[in-house]
Amino acid sequence: MSSSKPVRVTALRGRITKGIYGRGTKSEREAVFIETADNRYIFRRKKGPTFGNAELNQYIGHEVEVDGFLVGSTLLAECINIVE
Repeated sequence: MSSSKPVRVTALRGRITKGIYGRGTKSEREAVFIETADNRYIFRRKKGPTFGNAELNQYIGHEVEVDGFLVGSTLLAECINIVE
């Protein structure tokens, strides 16, 4: 999904991981991702900070189900539920 137009998603499932985004570029940073069966998205809370949201660390390593919006390569989460 490369569109920058927001696309609503419901019950999107994936595993939360942490890793490097933009390796070797000026944008390189540590980020939280959601890895789905089809893709990997930067994982953010819709109303949270763009970088360094420590609240997301509680989900790392867990399978989650998320409602929110896909915007390009980013998932903006409104509702996050651990499903393990």
